[in-house]
Amino acid sequence: MGGDILRKLFSLIILIAVLYFSWPTLQKIAEDPSPQSAIDHITSKIQTLEDNPDVQDTFAKLSTGLTELSGKVDEAIAALPFTSEEQKPKKVKKPNLDVPENQTFSVYNVEIGDDRTNVEKTLGQPQRSTLNEYGVEWVAYHQNYEHFMMVAYNQENQVVGLYTNQDLISSTKGIKRGSTKETVENTLGEPLTEIRKGFVYYKLEKDRDYDMYKLDHSFVTIFYDKHENNTVTSIQIMNENLEENKQDFYTKGSEALQKGFEYQLFDLTNAARVNHGLPILTWDDQVKETALAHSEDMAEHNYFDHQNLQGQSPFDRMKEDNIRFTVAGENLAYGQFSSIFAHEGLMNSLGHRKNILQPDFRRLGVGVAFNEEAQPYYTENFFTK
Repeated sequence: MGGDILRKLFSLIILIAVLYFSWPTLQKIAEDPSPQSAIDHITSKIQTLEDNPDVQDTFAKLSTGLTELSGKVDEAIAALPFTSEEQKPKKVKKPNLDVPENQTFSVYNVEIGDDRTNVEKTLGQPQRSTLNEYGVEWVAYHQNYEHFMMVAYNQENQVVGLYTNQDLISSTKGIKRGSTKETVENTLGEPLTEIRKGFVYYKLEKDRDYDMYKLDHSFVTIFYDKHENNTVTSIQIMNENLEENKQDFYTKGSEALQKGFEYQLFDLTNAARVNHGLPILTWDDQVKETALAHSEDMAEHNYFDHQNLQGQSPFDRMKEDNIRFTVAGENLAYGQFSSIFAHEGLMNSLGHRKNILQPDFRRLGVGVAFNEEAQPYYTENFFTK
């Protein structure tokens, strides 16, 4: 775009130069009514300009200078938040959300038990499939992170899990994204305070930003955003058999689960940015390795800090890995048993939330590692070149 503008400017300068040197001829046009005479005069002057070494040298220098300037302008424009209409988050028309037919909640008109074939008639083909803590795949559907949701299927291709952090929640109780926590608790009653895993009952923390309910043979977790007046921000629904078959609070780490948590956290971050009208981030393999190394270091040496045991900051570690940046940031999470709970916790922490919703960031890498107790460490490294 910048090059086109400067080429037009260059043409204008040439036109002005021709007019300047042809001014005496233009004066003669008024005196001599013969059109051919005027044309002959102008043609002669243009030929004189073309043959003049000084003029040729001046235009050559001007052309070189404008070409260099054009490249710099193009680079500067490319660094702006949006270089074209295509890079802006495009608002996709909000779907019509129906009242659920069989359960209390649905997501984008999908309910637990629905068939995958019917789901994908509405949602289209998935964008990504990654392992989650329940031993099944989170299948992500979205249109450039608009209408973002994740669906889990069993071996019979029936829906056994749902999640969204966008305005796709429908309920027979009138609960939706933006409903207050007070409304939810007045409508659904007292939430669970503990959850059983095998022969162990795990107490849910008192000061938490979510409520968990057992409804319609499913465990429903409703997340709140305390920075948006404790209103509903997202929902997770898991079939009770899937939840109860998960024997431990933490799932044993594996390479597949590590990658699942990493890509899920990346997708959740972009879906949250789209909610706030921000450009989506690009996955960066190089900074992902920086993030992973820090997660592995914390998991191995049992600490949790932005500064490692060698005294290096996130920015020191990025520079050491030859990552060039103009702005950068780091988010850490520890102990949350899934990428979803990690993301929701980060969104409710003001400093971490600012990184997730930082307009200037363009790239993100996520690294996850597990300690000996299967507790995951999450590191997000954001930056812009």
